[in-house]
Amino acid sequence: MSQSDKNHVRIFDTTLRDGEQSPGASMTLEEKLNIAEVLDAMQVDVIEAGFAIASNGDFECVKKIAERIKNSTVCSLARAAIGDIERAAEALKPAANARIHTFIATSPLHMRVKLQMQPDEVLDAIHKSVSRARNFVGDVEWSAEDATRTELDFLYKAVETAIKAGATTINLPDTVGYGVPEEYTAMFRSVIENVPDADKVIFSTHCHNDLGLAVANSLAGLAGGARQIECTINGIGERAGNAAMEEIVMALKTRADILPWHTNIKTTEIMRASKLVSTVTGFAVQNNKAIVGANAFAHEAGIHQDGVLKDAETYEIMTPASVGVTKSTLVMGKHSGRHAFADKLQDLGYELGDNAFQECFRRFKALGDRKKNIYDEDIIALVDDEVATWANRMQVISVNTYSSSNGSAVCDLTMTVDGDKVKTVTYGSGPVDAAFNSVKDLINISPHLQLFQVHAVTHGTDAQAECTVRLEHDNRTVNGQGAHEDTITAAARAYVSAVNKLLVKREKKAPGPVAVQ
Repeated sequence: MSQSDKNHVRIFDTTLRDGEQSPGASMTLEEKLNIAEVLDAMQVDVIEAGFAIASNGDFECVKKIAERIKNSTVCSLARAAIGDIERAAEALKPAANARIHTFIATSPLHMRVKLQMQPDEVLDAIHKSVSRARNFVGDVEWSAEDATRTELDFLYKAVETAIKAGATTINLPDTVGYGVPEEYTAMFRSVIENVPDADKVIFSTHCHNDLGLAVANSLAGLAGGARQIECTINGIGERAGNAAMEEIVMALKTRADILPWHTNIKTTEIMRASKLVSTVTGFAVQNNKAIVGANAFAHEAGIHQDGVLKDAETYEIMTPASVGVTKSTLVMGKHSGRHAFADKLQDLGYELGDNAFQECFRRFKALGDRKKNIYDEDIIALVDDEVATWANRMQVISVNTYSSSNGSAVCDLTMTVDGDKVKTVTYGSGPVDAAFNSVKDLINISPHLQLFQVHAVTHGTDAQAECTVRLEHDNRTVNGQGAHEDTITAAARAYVSAVNKLLVKREKKAPGPVAVQ
C-alpha cells in the first residue's frame, strides 16, 4: 500500500463526469465550477472534472476547475488513445494536483464487439496509454472497463501491464452493475494476490446501480483490498446511476464498529452538495432517498415518533446535523401517536385537559384517514370548534390590477374586514405581488410566503384558476385556497383564506377586530 494509513479510503467523485452523463443532466461551466468548489470544501480526494477530449466545452471545464481547485486532485478521463491523453494533460496543466485517468475495456464481449481488438492488442494499448500519461503527470489511474465480466487470467495480465507502465491507481469497475458483493470482494482479493507489485498501487471501485447494489458492492470492494471508491453526489450517473457518495461515507462513519475504514469527507457539507447537484441537474431527490431524502429524518409512525421524542437514537442511527440537516421532522398524519400529537399541540400553544386531549386525538386520527397531509391549521380546527365561525373575517370583494412589461404593477383591492368595507391601492413587482401587498396593507401582520401555486381547474384559456398559498407566521404554518376565472383574483382569495386562519386566536372566544391601517 502506497500510503501509511491502511484503512484510509480515498473518495473519487465523478459527479461532473459520469454524473453528467445522465440523460438530461448536462451542466454549464459555472455550475460545474460551483459544484467543484463544494466538493473541494467537503475534502473530496479526487474530483473527476470531465472528459477533456469530448468537446471544447469539456476541455475548458477541466481547465477552469484545474485553475480554481487547490486542495483536491483534479482528474480528466481519457481513452487509451494518445490524442485523448495529450488533451487531458493540456487541460490539467494549471492543476496543483493533477491525475490522468485512462481506460480500456477488458471483457471478452467488449473487446470483440466494441473494440474489435485481440487481447494482445488491448495489452499493448494499456502499456502505451499509461506510459504516455506518466510522461505528463506522476498520478495515473488505469481502469479495466467491464472488469466484473472479464476473465480473471486476462485481468491479471492487464493490471500487471498497467502497473509496469506506471499506473498508481488501478480501478476495477462494475461498469454495468452486474456484480454482487461476494464476487466483487473475491475479484479484488484474487487480483491483489496474483499480480506482481499489486501492493505498490491503490485499488479502486467504480460501481453502477443497475441491480441496486452499487453501494453494497463498493463497500465489498474495500473488504477485498480496494482503498478508493468512485462515486457521485445523489448517486447520479449512466442508466441507474453510480454508487452514492453520501451513502458510502455515512455507512463508514455510522458502522465504524464493523467497517474499519474511514474517509476525509466533511459530512456536514453533504446536504449542501446534494441540494446543489439536484438544483443544477433538475433531478429531484426522491423523498425516501437514504441520507439526503426529505424523509430521511422524518417520522410519522406513532411508535417511531414516541421513541424519537424520548431519545432520537431509538430510530435515528445518525444525527441530522452530521449531514447538514437542521433537525428531525415529526410528520403529522394517521400514523402519528399521542406523544407526537401532544408535542405538536404544545408547539402550537395549547394546553388541554385529559378529556379534551383524548377527544381531539380521536378526531385527529379520523381526519388522518381522510386527509393525506395534516397541517397546523387542521389541528387548530380540531382543538377549537369555533374556528369555522371565525374563518371568514376577511373577504375579497374586488381586485383590479394594472401591470406593464417593465415588471411594475399596481393593485386596487376592496375587501370586508369584520363586516367593514375597506380599500387600498398598493404597488408590487408584478400583479400577484401587488395583490398580496394590498392584503398585507390592511392587516397588522406580515406573514412569510412559503408557497404560491396555480393550476387550471379545466382546459382552455378560459379555465378557472385554482391557487394555493402557504403562509408562516409566529411559528404557525397555514394553507389557503382560492378559485376564480381571473388568476389574480384567485391568488388574492387564496392569500386572504390563509390570513383568515392566521388571525384565529388560540383562546376559546373570538378575537377582537383586525387592526386596519
